Amino acid sequence: MKNILVPVGSSKNALSHLQYAVDFAEAFGAKLFVVQVYNVYTKAGTMIKVDHIIERESLEFLNDLVSQIDIKGVDVVVKTLKGKLIDTLELACKAADVDLVLIEPRTNSIKDEVYLGKTSGKIIKQMDVPALIVPEGYKFSKPSNILMAIKSAIIRKDNVLNPLEAIKARFNATVDLLLVKTPYYNDGDFDVSKDLNTVISKVTKTENATTFQGVLEHFQSHNPDMLCVVRRKRGFFVKKWEKNTILKRDFHSSIPVLVLSGLK
Repeated sequence: MKNILVPVGSSKNALSHLQYAVDFAEAFGAKLFVVQVYNVYTKAGTMIKVDHIIERESLEFLNDLVSQIDIKGVDVVVKTLKGKLIDTLELACKAADVDLVLIEPRTNSIKDEVYLGKTSGKIIKQMDVPALIVPEGYKFSKPSNILMAIKSAIIRKDNVLNPLEAIKARFNATVDLLLVKTPYYNDGDFDVSKDLNTVISKVTKTENATTFQGVLEHFQSHNPDMLCVVRRKRGFFVKKWEKNTILKRDFHSSIPVLVLSGLK
């Protein structure tokens, strides 16, 4: 894991989140890209040079945040980017060969009941880049027990397990696999591939309406300090991903959540 990207919003948790990102990047010797995306919608002939003002203020804001944290020798690159959020972040990820995106659960929501706000929800729902959701105020600690919850162990994409393998290797963590049989189960879904089998230590099988419910049922017995799920059309949070905002009553995690891109 060489390049990590951190989109920064206007939340009160920004400093805590950036410090976690630095600590995480330090563990891998990775470069950290701290970015803020802005967009301006104006009528022709109005608001002349407003782009330059917003870009300057955004850059000052980011530099001020970075000056308040301990960068610990990590190579931190600060960038302001203009454009639509998802398109711009995806371009940035490709240009910088980003391995992982670190996001806050709710980057600018003021509602206490919100787990993923509109911005963070869009990133998780629409971007096909591995992401790590870090709880608000969470201080970095080495994960020792990761619970991976999926409804199908079939893997067709190359390198999709890379983030999980990197975290497991770097922190010498154990990975327990929770296979959830849902109404969408197909023959062969529980056949664990060779690549996945080399990562996991223990397999638990359960039957639930959704992968999400399977996690709720087995979370305490596994007591993980990191959760790993998969982004797919009918994967984790299938209904909850339909809206960008996700409420705490629907899901709330007190530990980091690693979201892999689809396995198939």
